[in-house]
Amino acid sequence: MFRRLILVSLLAAAGAVHAQLPEPMARALQAAGIPEDAVGAVVLRGGVPLVSHNPDRPMQPASTMKLVTTLVGLDQLGPVFKARTELRSGAEVVNGVLQGDLYLRGGADPDFNEDVLVHMLEKLRTQGIRKIEGDLVLDRQLFQPARTDLGLAPFDESPEAYYNIIPDALLLNMNLLRVNLASTGNKLKLDMLPQLERVTIESDMRLVDADCAKWDDGWKLPDYTRKGSKIIVRLHGTFPKNCSKTTVINVLERNDYTERLFRSTWARLGGIFTGTAREAAPAALSAAASAAATGLGAAGHAAAPAAPAGTRLLAEHVSRPLAEVLRDINKPSDNGLARTLFLTLGSLEPDPVLGSRPIPALPLAASPAASPAVLPGDSLSSDTAAPAATQAALATAAAAEAATPSRSAMIPGGGEAIVPAATNLTAARAEQVIRAWMQRHAIDDTGLVLENGSGLSRLERVRPAQMAGLLQAAQKSLWMPEFLTSLPIAAVDGTMKRRLKDSPAAARARVKTGTLKNVVAIAGYVPDANGELCIVVAMINHELTGNGNGRKAIDALIDWVAQSGR
Repeated sequence: MFRRLILVSLLAAAGAVHAQLPEPMARALQAAGIPEDAVGAVVLRGGVPLVSHNPDRPMQPASTMKLVTTLVGLDQLGPVFKARTELRSGAEVVNGVLQGDLYLRGGADPDFNEDVLVHMLEKLRTQGIRKIEGDLVLDRQLFQPARTDLGLAPFDESPEAYYNIIPDALLLNMNLLRVNLASTGNKLKLDMLPQLERVTIESDMRLVDADCAKWDDGWKLPDYTRKGSKIIVRLHGTFPKNCSKTTVINVLERNDYTERLFRSTWARLGGIFTGTAREAAPAALSAAASAAATGLGAAGHAAAPAAPAGTRLLAEHVSRPLAEVLRDINKPSDNGLARTLFLTLGSLEPDPVLGSRPIPALPLAASPAASPAVLPGDSLSSDTAAPAATQAALATAAAAEAATPSRSAMIPGGGEAIVPAATNLTAARAEQVIRAWMQRHAIDDTGLVLENGSGLSRLERVRPAQMAGLLQAAQKSLWMPEFLTSLPIAAVDGTMKRRLKDSPAAARARVKTGTLKNVVAIAGYVPDANGELCIVVAMINHELTGNGNGRKAIDALIDWVAQSGR
């Protein structure tokens, strides 16, 4: 509390003196027609404000929100935290035949791709398994709901784009198809990877005289159709003549994608699969939702991964350490990875041997002091209780969810499904973990609005003073070096690669960027002329931020800080 009061009082005391924006930034805003009232900015040097302009106004942060998710994730989970993917079964292997179901169990593994699947299936072959007579059970139950993508309205007009992918705990290859388009004369050649069993690609795109560099101007939303057991992906729109481009699209239903990639990969390895793929039944979820709705408390527990307790581990993959994954989140501003980490905060905790394990489930209506039930997870489970702060946060989240009305969702093939709001536990738990972390670091969470932790949201809000407080807390963290190295370097890499090349901030400032329609933001660290590290936060919410106008104003602020000195 004392530290929080210090920051608030410092900003308040500086308000009259430092409320005016630096002249270079003010000029850039005036030239663009952006009013200064649309800006929130805080600059701190040694904890003392140099700039404090609308510090307590909740603003859209765009992708600077990823700093909240990644710093709390790093502090809560640790730099060596690793996520897991497992192949499990309770069936016997007789003469090379697995006589039952094979469970593919998701653990929010950010590295789960085609190569990983190949290596995992190769491990089955080295154990003598050549035929699988049961089904492939896709276990996504770590996150609740398991499929947040179902029924969710597209964020914008490009739901197939990589930046719009909505993760689940078993997202293979990010559900992406890599499409190569090459036109010669009046012919368009298409290639698609990875190879999926009985999935082909076609196009009704017209070839036109257009600039190859602007090939996507004529792009229209792709789709797919089914013909028996076949799936045909179709591209629409126009494409320039004599042009070659590669793009990635998220268009297939993810159960189809996973099953058909599994089938084609297993067949290439010489394996036989006679079953089908099905999603794990969320039996534990139903009990938990019922208990939450009726206040049964210990009679119901938060959903656990659905692989039965009697299954044994056949193959596994462990992701890279979190410190490495953070660089893939912050430097290119990866929304899918950020959303995965956000949900991970509400579902996993570090394990020194396994890399990670599910957070022990709490009785949904019980007090934080109640003994937590242990998730039935075999090698992913643990008898160790979650930290007291985490337990308290999760209990609060569960109680809040139980009181929230149900929502409707569209299911594949049409129709409406009712999803009990009490099942939306993972995001609520993640939010509680973040708020508890902020309270422990004396950062007032008033005005903070979290939706998915990536900033790809029209709902998320943060106050510039909050973001500055978070960056101050990072400086005191044991993991400050890991956090700092995840940020884009001005004029060098990531989303800052092409910015501030002629500024003294080049190769010195490390800042996270954020951009949405009507939103431009940055937050990070900028050394001044004397080499002293300054915290810089700036957010502009205005309809005239486009065409680089907002970015110029913010870059002017960064440059001003880099040139300033005592």
